[in-house]
Amino acid sequence: MIVRQKLNTFKIFFTLRGSIVPKIYPQILLVTLLSVIVTIVQHLSPNTFPSYGTAPFTLLGVALSLFLGFRNNASYQRWWEGRCLWGQLVYDARSFTRQVLSFVDEDTEAGREAQRSMIHLTIAFTHAVRHRLRGTSPWQEIEPFVAPTHHTAMHQAKNLPDYLMRLMGKQLGEVRRQQLSSELMVQNMDERLTSMTIVLAACERIHNTPLPFAYMLLVHRTTYLYCIMLPFGLVASLGWVTPLICAVIAYTFFGLDTLSEELEEPFGLAANQLPLTALSRTIEINLLEALGENDIPPDITPINSYLQ
Repeated sequence: MIVRQKLNTFKIFFTLRGSIVPKIYPQILLVTLLSVIVTIVQHLSPNTFPSYGTAPFTLLGVALSLFLGFRNNASYQRWWEGRCLWGQLVYDARSFTRQVLSFVDEDTEAGREAQRSMIHLTIAFTHAVRHRLRGTSPWQEIEPFVAPTHHTAMHQAKNLPDYLMRLMGKQLGEVRRQQLSSELMVQNMDERLTSMTIVLAACERIHNTPLPFAYMLLVHRTTYLYCIMLPFGLVASLGWVTPLICAVIAYTFFGLDTLSEELEEPFGLAANQLPLTALSRTIEINLLEALGENDIPPDITPINSYLQ
């Protein structure tokens, strides 16, 4: 995710970090080049492209704007829902840790080990959710927080976060059997685990259910057709200004189209997607501090205004 201070008027036009321009400049160049060719032809032979009027392009532009607006709203809703879900995960992880430290008997070695195990598994679960959503290898970050006896089964699990959640449930059941906490508090802690499971399922739903392909295809086709036809309809009335106007319109429409694609999948590593690495590191730091451990990793800070 891009993290930067408010830009002044001058920097707005020259900032590329986080901008959509690097992804759409081929389309902008194509439309601009086509517009230049059409303008030159019209200048050399004024009757080549007669004036059709701007009404058809105005109507089509309005329709395309509505399509792009609906799609961007749908993509942003997915992005915002993903952020809300990770906010819920932060809340659940902190609340579960507080309950474990407050209500699991720490006067015995078994109680202290249960506290440490469940909190470490919560950290591992958080990292596992992030890696599952991004399709990256989780083992380096997760293995230190999981007992070696579970490593073989963990590597064989089809859904790693769900496997870790089952381990946490078994550990909580062991706390109940050893009477290290009251029945009521065990039930409350289990509700926190259920809430984290709901977050996992909701994130998987967003990740595995893209916007309908037919709708995306319609927007793509209409955007290309509109921007390619535009110079032929404007050249008779605008003359040499046609390439500039067409370039600006292409930037707007192709930019909205590409930005909606980026926001549609909020859990990736693109510049405008969610900073899951920073969020999971925040959870890790908070939980290790609560546990009283000294080997705490540093916060993840933005690099060149980019926060992973």
